[in-house]
Amino acid sequence: MKKLFAILLAAVTVGFAGGVYAQESTAPVVEAVVEAAAAMAEAPAEVAVAPTVNKGDVAWIMTATLLVLFMALPGLALFYGGLVRSKNMLSVLMQVMVVFSLISVLWAFYGYSLAFTEASAFIGSLDKLFLSGVSIDTLADTFTDEAKLPEYAFIAFQATFAGITCALIVGAFAERMKFSAVLLFSVIWFTFCYLPICHMVWGPGGYLLGDGALDFAGGTVVHINAGVAGLVGAYMVGKRIGYGRESMAPHSLTLTMVGASMLWVGWFGFNAGSNLEATSGAALAFINTLFATASAVLAWCVGEALFKGKPSMLGAASGAVAGLVAITPACGSVGPMGAIVIGLLAGVICLWGVNGLKRMLGADDSLDVFGVHGLGGIIGAILTGVFTAPSLGGTGGEDFSIASQVWIQTYSVIITIVWSAVVAFVAFKIADMFVGLRVPEEEEREGLDITSHGETAYHY
Repeated sequence: MKKLFAILLAAVTVGFAGGVYAQESTAPVVEAVVEAAAAMAEAPAEVAVAPTVNKGDVAWIMTATLLVLFMALPGLALFYGGLVRSKNMLSVLMQVMVVFSLISVLWAFYGYSLAFTEASAFIGSLDKLFLSGVSIDTLADTFTDEAKLPEYAFIAFQATFAGITCALIVGAFAERMKFSAVLLFSVIWFTFCYLPICHMVWGPGGYLLGDGALDFAGGTVVHINAGVAGLVGAYMVGKRIGYGRESMAPHSLTLTMVGASMLWVGWFGFNAGSNLEATSGAALAFINTLFATASAVLAWCVGEALFKGKPSMLGAASGAVAGLVAITPACGSVGPMGAIVIGLLAGVICLWGVNGLKRMLGADDSLDVFGVHGLGGIIGAILTGVFTAPSLGGTGGEDFSIASQVWIQTYSVIITIVWSAVVAFVAFKIADMFVGLRVPEEEEREGLDITSHGETAYHY
């Protein structure tokens, strides 16, 4: 349109000059006008593009948010519930549901503001305390300058991450910790550990983000963070009565398998949703989540068959979760073959983690939070630095260095481990000081369903 206007302007000018001033003296004027019109035609158009809300992106992020909620409720709750003894089934369901709900509300009060506003490299500001300044019209940034998301959608999506991270920790001290202590610990740890780590890795001006750490969907923020806190809790709360002498077998592997399957389904929202846009990046995270998990299931089953003589349903479910955890930080930057390798390694190493490493550590990590989530997150975070390399099918640039990126990844892992361990230790100490960590021995023997909540999961 601009070129057409320029040509028409030149034609009219020439015609006018020729008709009215048909003299040789008009030639320089006509020539100057023609040149100006040609220059106008060649000049690039500078049109300001206003931020737009892509309806497909909005639909996808809301769907992904529901999938992450489905991971926690009922996925994680059933996975954990099936692993405990029947007398503690409802206590685990209660802890997962209430912790998730508590953290979601705190996220709206101050969590989102401290995690996703810019202030320092380690924590955000209180500019959006109680979601101040956020409305139906405000937009949150995605990975491009053109496409935006309603800020409410982004807040809800990230709230589910915070909620499930804190809920993951309860598996480490299941069957013996006071409900009030679980809630008090969760508030303290969320405030002083989850929010700073989240800001450092994903927030504007974040310390680890600025260093180039890659964590697409939460290897450090969610899994290492929760796994380390769980391990500290297992030490501080102490071992279950009869641990190592009495049978503490899962009461329902059927529910555990159902819960693991729900986690797998929901994890597509967790990983592919972290792309924040319905693009090829989401498709990459999606396919990697599928392949890595499947390969981890196979690796765990083969490992059990070789070292224990038989593959187990519990092993297959645990392998699925290990694969999901390990691919989480890498899902948006590695290729499908790299994802399969990560899954295979996670299956084998996490199998050792819940057997050999667990005995070495000597902690009663009831549901293997550290052995699966902590160790799996460490594996995935470090291997992200390897398989992001373009030579191995990853999305890294031409100047990508495996050695440099592995160091950055390892550094971010160390920061997360130390930060989470210190805050968890202090949080458990405070909870112990005010309400006490552990239920009395007679209540533990009777079961937390009755003694803490006055109800039972099953009636025979």
